Amino acid sequence: MAKSWKEWEKPLLEIDEALAKAKEIARKSPPDEQAAAEERIAYYEQRRDNIIRVMYSRLGAWEKVLVARAETRPYALDYINALCTEFVELGGDRRYGDDHAIVGGTAFFNGRPVMVVGQQKGRNIQERQYRNFAMAKPEGYRKAIRLFEMADRFGLPIISLVDTPAADPGVESESRGISEAIAASILAMFEVRVPSVAVVIGEGGSGGAIGIAASNRVLMLEHSVYSVIPPEGCAAILWRQPSEGAKAASALRLTAQSALELGLIDQILEEPFGGAHRDWDKATAIVGEGISEALAGLDGLSAEALKEDRYQKFRRMGKIAES
Repeated sequence: MAKSWKEWEKPLLEIDEALAKAKEIARKSPPDEQAAAEERIAYYEQRRDNIIRVMYSRLGAWEKVLVARAETRPYALDYINALCTEFVELGGDRRYGDDHAIVGGTAFFNGRPVMVVGQQKGRNIQERQYRNFAMAKPEGYRKAIRLFEMADRFGLPIISLVDTPAADPGVESESRGISEAIAASILAMFEVRVPSVAVVIGEGGSGGAIGIAASNRVLMLEHSVYSVIPPEGCAAILWRQPSEGAKAASALRLTAQSALELGLIDQILEEPFGGAHRDWDKATAIVGEGISEALAGLDGLSAEALKEDRYQKFRRMGKIAES
C-alpha cells in the first residue's frame, strides 16, 4: 500500500521527468535532429497517457485520498487568484489573533462582488508551518464567522473552498474552544441570508471541513474526499494501527461518488485527465463553472427561502431505512 501520493504516482513522475528531459533535448537539438527528438517526446507522452488511463480507471478509496493530498494540486489561493479579481484578504478574528490556515476576503467573481473563504495548505515546509497544514485553530473559524456576518450584512454571496485534513487538535486549540468555534461557524452559515456555495477541492476532513461548508450547495471535485475523520485517525481508533488507513478509507465511504450517493453533496465536478494537479487551468475553469451554475440556481430566492433551503438540505441527511 502506497503511503503517499508521490509513492503511488511514482511511475508517472518518472515518465514526467523523462518527458521533461526529452523536451529539453529537443530544444537544444539542431534542425536535422528535430524529427527524432519530436518522436521521442511523442513516445513519452503516449506512455504517460496510457499509465494515467490505467491508474485512474481503477482508483480505490485510499488512492482517492492520496490524489486529494497531491502536493501539486491547486490550493484555495490558486483558485481564488485564477477565478476572482480584486481579492482583498481580511485577517483576524477581533478576539485573539489571525489564523493563516483560513484565508478569506472580498472579491469579484464573474464581475459579481462575493465573499470567499478557504482553507490554505502550503507548498513547502515553511509554508505548511505558516498555514498549520491547513488545520485551523479557533481564531480561524472565528475569522470565518466575521466574514460570513460581513457577507450577510452587505448582501455578498459566499464561496467556500474546503481543503483540510481536520481542525487543529492541539491543546491550545482545545483550551481556546475549538469545538465551540466550529459549531458557531456552522450556525453562522445557517443564519446568513445570502446564497452560499462550497467546493471540496482536496481533503474535506471532519468538523474542520464542515465548519465552512454548511452551504446551500456543496460541490466536490471528482478526486477529492469528504469524511468525518481522516482515515489514519479512524484506523488508530478502531484497530490501534494508523497504517490501516486504506482499510478505514474504504469503510468511511469518503469519495465524491459515495458522498453524492448518500446525499451529502449536490454535484461532482469532473477533473481534468490525470487529476486537477496535472492541469490547473482546466481545473480552475471547471470549478469556476460549477460555482457559477450553483449561484445562478440560487438567484431569485428570498433571504428566508435561502435559509429554509439550507436547513432542509441538511435535515434530509442521515435518514435510515428500518426493515
